[in-house]
Amino acid sequence: MASQTGDIVQNSLDALLEDKTFLPNLQDQSRERAFTSLASILSTPNHIHKSFLRVALENGRVARIPAFRVQHNNTLGPFKGGIRFHESVNEEEVTNLAALMTLKNALHEVPFGGGKGGVVINPRDYAEKELHQIAVKYVHYFSDILGPDKDIPAPDVGTGDREMDWMMSEYKSIKPGEPYRGSFTGKSVVNGGSLGRREATGKGVYFTFKYMMYDFVNSQTNLLTNTDNVFAKTAQAHAGKPLKLAVQGFGNVGSVAALEAYNCTHLHNKVISVSDANVTLYNSEGLNIPALIDFANKNNGDLPTTEDQLEQAEVKADIRNRDDLLYLDVDVLILAALEDQIHKDNVDKIKAEIIVEGANAPITGEADKVLSDNGVIIVPDILANAGGVIVSYFEWLQGRETQFYSEEEVFKSLTDKMKQTMDTILPQFFGDPFPLRQNCYIHAVMKLSTILYRQGKLY
Repeated sequence: MASQTGDIVQNSLDALLEDKTFLPNLQDQSRERAFTSLASILSTPNHIHKSFLRVALENGRVARIPAFRVQHNNTLGPFKGGIRFHESVNEEEVTNLAALMTLKNALHEVPFGGGKGGVVINPRDYAEKELHQIAVKYVHYFSDILGPDKDIPAPDVGTGDREMDWMMSEYKSIKPGEPYRGSFTGKSVVNGGSLGRREATGKGVYFTFKYMMYDFVNSQTNLLTNTDNVFAKTAQAHAGKPLKLAVQGFGNVGSVAALEAYNCTHLHNKVISVSDANVTLYNSEGLNIPALIDFANKNNGDLPTTEDQLEQAEVKADIRNRDDLLYLDVDVLILAALEDQIHKDNVDKIKAEIIVEGANAPITGEADKVLSDNGVIIVPDILANAGGVIVSYFEWLQGRETQFYSEEEVFKSLTDKMKQTMDTILPQFFGDPFPLRQNCYIHAVMKLSTILYRQGKLY
């Protein structure tokens, strides 16, 4: 992981080093020393915390479950990042995701640092009472490093508002008399959470795609026409046309993004395929997304996997293998499942010319380069899936102020903030040779570097 983050940071700093308008007071050897310091600071986490949660199971056995909290960097504010419950969780993964949170917050001007947590379990293997114990023990073991002004967890893969409610309650019990509302975000609305938080990431994913491919492209015809940029050519080829979409992953992010596309009738896009861990569903005429969401809500989050279940859901679709969705002949592929879904062994099978990363790091670095070299527009996770942390910031503010926003206010503030970021990034993307991901990284590293320099932390 360190090398992965190191590569991201170093490539961004290499691009900035030659830009004499960036940190112009740094010249010659002092500039080189400062940039070496920046590479060291931003490529390594501040803290890695690990523990084994002692949990009494209903079968009488006592389990010791590995758990992590990585705090990457708090230059911009308290550490911030989700806690995932998944069997694939490991220290390297959590450390990488914490670093990406630092960059994501910097890119979107959110005053938080980057953190991430994880517990090595499959939540489906545990009863609700056991999951409650695991959540409570996590807070108990890491309580000294958490808090509204220290480190503020949120939901991630395998967790949701239920787990955040449990965790905040435990934090309140451990820290009597101390502020607690902002200790966790992504809570239920009745427990101090923000309206719109659950839908925020999925809505942000679709809004990013829609704004980029329609609003921005249609308003910047001169920019896109007068350039040899390969990505501009891809954008122009799809501008204003009805597009076929496929969505991998049908949890909070994928289902909401699919529903946004389904309801956005004036664009005439069609979601022709969705998938989850069990199945791919396909209909060339478009799927009934509301009916699929209703079915999933009643069936532990799962999509229909048999003809009988499709009939029960009143959905017309072909049933295919779960990985088939990635290789469909579609215009847009929204990746809202897990990491490393497109890699060196399958990248040549990808037909989509626009890929939106709703999940964190669903495309490996090697595959990313292949796709970018072929002119595929990749809307990276750092840009597309920031809706969750942005609305978590709104929730944190509401908890401090004890004044709560309407859902309409939340979504307007969310789209305004994402639009502001894209209006900064997209002209550079369509005007220079760097892929969009690299543009985002450079902007984020530039923000962090400026603050670190102003704070005198490079010497």
